[in-house]
Amino acid sequence: MSRMIRSPLTWLGGLLALYLVVPLVAFVIRFAFSRDRGLHVDGLWSALGVSLASATISTLIVAVLGIPLAYRLAHGNGPIRAAVNVLVQLPLAMPPVMSGMVLIYIVGPYTPLGELFGGHLTDSLTGIVLAQTFVASPFLIVAARAAFASVDPKLYDLASTLGHRQFARFARVALPIAAPGILSGLLMTWLRALGEYGATVLLSYHPYSLPVYTYVQFSSLGVPATEAPTAFALGLACLVIALTRVRWPKLRRPRPLPPAGRAPDVVPRTTVDFALDVPLSGFHLDLAYRATESRIAILGPSGAGKSMALRSLAGLQRSPGNSVAYNGSVMTGVPTESRHLGFVAQGGAIFPHLRVREQLLFAHDADPRLASWWLSTMHLDGLADRRPDQLSGGQRQRVAIAQALSRSPRLILLDEPFSSLDAVVRDELRREVRRLQLEAGLSTVLVTHDPEEAALLADEILVISGGRLLQAGKTGDVYRRPASPEVARLLGIPNLVAGRIASSGLIMAGPVAVPVAETGIRPGTEVLWCIRPEHIARSDEGTVNARVVDVADMGTVTAATLRLDGGTELRMRTAGLVELDIGAEYRFDLDPSMISAWPAAADDPAADPAVDR
Repeated sequence: MSRMIRSPLTWLGGLLALYLVVPLVAFVIRFAFSRDRGLHVDGLWSALGVSLASATISTLIVAVLGIPLAYRLAHGNGPIRAAVNVLVQLPLAMPPVMSGMVLIYIVGPYTPLGELFGGHLTDSLTGIVLAQTFVASPFLIVAARAAFASVDPKLYDLASTLGHRQFARFARVALPIAAPGILSGLLMTWLRALGEYGATVLLSYHPYSLPVYTYVQFSSLGVPATEAPTAFALGLACLVIALTRVRWPKLRRPRPLPPAGRAPDVVPRTTVDFALDVPLSGFHLDLAYRATESRIAILGPSGAGKSMALRSLAGLQRSPGNSVAYNGSVMTGVPTESRHLGFVAQGGAIFPHLRVREQLLFAHDADPRLASWWLSTMHLDGLADRRPDQLSGGQRQRVAIAQALSRSPRLILLDEPFSSLDAVVRDELRREVRRLQLEAGLSTVLVTHDPEEAALLADEILVISGGRLLQAGKTGDVYRRPASPEVARLLGIPNLVAGRIASSGLIMAGPVAVPVAETGIRPGTEVLWCIRPEHIARSDEGTVNARVVDVADMGTVTAATLRLDGGTELRMRTAGLVELDIGAEYRFDLDPSMISAWPAAADDPAADPAVDR
């Protein structure tokens, strides 16, 4: 504390605070002990009424026109938006008197517009409102634009997949979330309009507004006559600033969920057929596939285009080259809100302003009884009145899944749904989704970078990288026979090593001969080959000899690292307890039918025996 007091930053900040506070305190003291506060001076109450009325009218005009403008400015880019962004802030930078001059050129009594209205746009309440609106509107526009820009774009996508069109997304997502910032902007706009003098005195000297009245009284009667209007302005400012700190209760009470839910109806399984062509700056997604199963996964590394592909399937990512069909019905021209989807966004995005019960009822066609059933099925009982910030990561993810299911969607799209969760919760929710797939017949498209997750939740898998399809097919076939070393890496197969084809059924890994099934590769060819750790077993009649480098006993699973003669290392993983001693040599069997091999690319780092694998 003493160090903070000695800091020059504290003293510099304190000087400014004193400069701002001392005059206000001095005025309050003077007003409290003054004998003649000017409360009975002619015109005071009339001027106060004019300012209150004009500031309120001006603020209403700014709200009706400025909130939609701020929403548009907060979304999208382009030169027109950039220019408008600058122009709407100019009244903040201009001296108010100059703002009044600019307005006179447009609405003055001798301008075409002024003559059209018979000169009533000046020296009238209308003139005061025009001046206040011009000068005060940037306060709302800037505040509302920042509030709208802070809304997570994923929430708009989520609302679209739940059946809400653009205006509903604005009214039910953007406005409620941005409301605190908009309210602050409105209150500051009202205060700025109430205190406007420079533009008002030029455009509409009569009737007196409170600032103009104060100046007139000061000019004719001196300081004592200004105490009352100054006190009114100070009191109103304190009141408005206090209102910005109030947390207002919701006027609309959420619909209760019925105590007895109903199980979902059986929904026909949905398969997807798509050809995606999405060119972006520096990236091009070119992906086509016709699924035969209702549960598929798109697997790939970060930046592969997985989420873009999922957004394209949902209709959120538009491109002239895209073609999407569900069960043979072409969806290409159908808007997202009409596709009857469920969508679970990455990170479990849910609406931050809604309680759990409201989340489940948010869909355009949500069924309250079905929502109640999913609330119970997803183990969310007792959490119906909690807000997202009162939930754990796993609970938020359960809410996101239940929300998507509360409208009996034809297809569920899952975008890395468990990536942000810890291992225990992640495994629990994977099993939960797997159970729902089997029991409720859910049709799903999963995007993930986790091979184990893809294998558990999909019957068909697409492996992609750089926006291109590397391999696709039945999950078991892809995992057993990766089409390339890159696919093997993405499938999480650790045993990817260099070798050479010795004969049609033999690979040389250094000096060690490893039996394989027929590869179709010419003898003498340098290759990369792999085998999954689960397909290596200790056996006294094994085909290769290896030294145990490391062993990890994980209770129900034993994992070991083996080193063949010549230095090649392989990882082994087997169920149950296997007696292996570090440093000891044993015979091991490598299932020949489970070994995949490919001609080695010269630029592939795995082809270099010196590379640590």
